[in-house]
Amino acid sequence: MQTLTVDLGDRSYPIHIGAGLLGRGELILPHLAQKRVMVVTNTTVAPLYLAQLTAMLEAGGVKVAQVVLPDGEAYKNWETLNLVFDALLTDRAERKTTLIALGGGVIGDMTGFAAACYQRGVPFIQIPTTLLSQVDSSVGGKTGINHPLGKNMIGAFYQPKVVLADTDTLKTLPARELSAGLAEVIKYGLIWDADFLAWLEANMDKLRALDAAAIAHAIYRSCEIKAQVVGQDEREGGIRAILNLGHTFGHAIETGMGYGNWLHGEAVAAGMVLAARTSQRMGWLAGGDVERARALIRAAGLPDVAPDLGVDTYLEYMGHDKKVEGGKMRFVLLKRLGEAVITGDVPTEILNEVLTTPG
Repeated sequence: MQTLTVDLGDRSYPIHIGAGLLGRGELILPHLAQKRVMVVTNTTVAPLYLAQLTAMLEAGGVKVAQVVLPDGEAYKNWETLNLVFDALLTDRAERKTTLIALGGGVIGDMTGFAAACYQRGVPFIQIPTTLLSQVDSSVGGKTGINHPLGKNMIGAFYQPKVVLADTDTLKTLPARELSAGLAEVIKYGLIWDADFLAWLEANMDKLRALDAAAIAHAIYRSCEIKAQVVGQDEREGGIRAILNLGHTFGHAIETGMGYGNWLHGEAVAAGMVLAARTSQRMGWLAGGDVERARALIRAAGLPDVAPDLGVDTYLEYMGHDKKVEGGKMRFVLLKRLGEAVITGDVPTEILNEVLTTPG
């Protein structure tokens, strides 16, 4: 097991990464404010891991309640979130009752948001079961739900007490979901660490084959980078926005195509290509750099061509992006491979050119 810390003063918390962690009560029990929890999971993950988690908690003397939600991005909304509140109120959960998110990014985001809201804030723990959630969404305290006009537009910054990334759960992950998680891993190399990017190029086959050492390193380095960035800027007032490389375009793709039709990682991958092409037209990246990024994205089993939604549709959904400031869109682009920049100075003609030919 490897452990690193997200350093946020009195809200700091550990991230544990390794195999077989679901059975290790000593990693969770000390973080419970009382011996009561509500496990939030979904119809896909529950049959796989809920019994194991419940047995571990009950062995530690914990009373376990549960709510099983429908699976998928299409259910990341108010109606589904209300099912969590219904369960908490029915069970008479208290302010010290801990919510445990057992699942991927959708479950983690909704559970965290429910925890932020219920009785104005109760503790929660992240147990991410997908690669995407292990390397990205479970870390950093972003929680929320989608709206028909924009992804993740309703939510809160709310940090977990601990993140438990059990790499054994990746063995039941469909290949498409594994690739979707690799999009966020690639993102860290593109924005922060050119050496990590080169390592990914050399080890992508091992990652897709779930080589234990390769996967553990990819998760650890991704979380390490994210922890460094979040530690500097918890509420995304500045540098944290670089973690959104590809997301302004990607969220527009997810919204425009209908939530769930493109997985989040697939949309981010295509969005990163659009961001790289925009960076090239801004004079920062060479054509070879763009192709290098595209080749790695393809090697991960991800799309490197965005859907043609039409310029107006892209601009409509991108106008709802959380980085919009003073009515002006801001973009995360690449000054070079391994270095991101946040800018609101993308000429309209460049943006229109990139979006007119999304490929």
